[in-house]
Amino acid sequence: AVVTGASRGIGAATAEAVAAAGAHVVLAARDKEALDRVAGRIRDSGGEATAAPTDVSDVDQVERLFATVEEAGSLAALICAAGVLRSAPFEQTTPDTWAETLDVNLTGSFLCCRAAFKAMRQSGEGRIVNIGSLSGVYATEKFPGLAAYNVSKYGVIGLTEAIAAEGKAHGISAICISPGAVDTQMLSRANPTLRAGLTPGDVADLIVALLDSPLAAASGANIPLFSNA
Repeated sequence: AVVTGASRGIGAATAEAVAAAGAHVVLAARDKEALDRVAGRIRDSGGEATAAPTDVSDVDQVERLFATVEEAGSLAALICAAGVLRSAPFEQTTPDTWAETLDVNLTGSFLCCRAAFKAMRQSGEGRIVNIGSLSGVYATEKFPGLAAYNVSKYGVIGLTEAIAAEGKAHGISAICISPGAVDTQMLSRANPTLRAGLTPGDVADLIVALLDSPLAAASGANIPLFSNA
């Protein structure tokens, strides 16, 4: 299994949970030191982990990531959890902020999903889980300052639907999970006053349950997560 954004938050919790379920996990993120710490925890717990420092917005680095995956074994699952959030009023959202947010959150998911799709099509099966957000779900409450983030997450949901449509003939399922406020560093930086109703472990547990269940019938779906309270 490949988990992006695996150095912290939802990605780290998911990498550890998927490894505990028995998968060899290839962890991808830009922060090498943090990535190594997560991989170390997995190995200390008896799991298998390969740390692969990667900027998912860079096509060459994504290709290197999936070359590493090919060396490790047959790809069964991809979880795209890499993401950035830069809060700024709309008129102060710079082209650089807009581009970085979409490059990591949306283009990064596309590049990783495309590479995984190719590997999964060759083996005849596979599962992809993308991390969206309630910020990208129609008719949910939106917060000021998150225009670029919201648009990127709308895109991730649409990307998941497109992958599901094309993957059906190849045994590839894709699903999107869209959490609300999750207790992560990213949330605390973006909105310190917002109370988190979910933990990274809550989301990770759901991902493992989905990967361990008949997913084909739900392929293309987006699952909003409001709270565990």
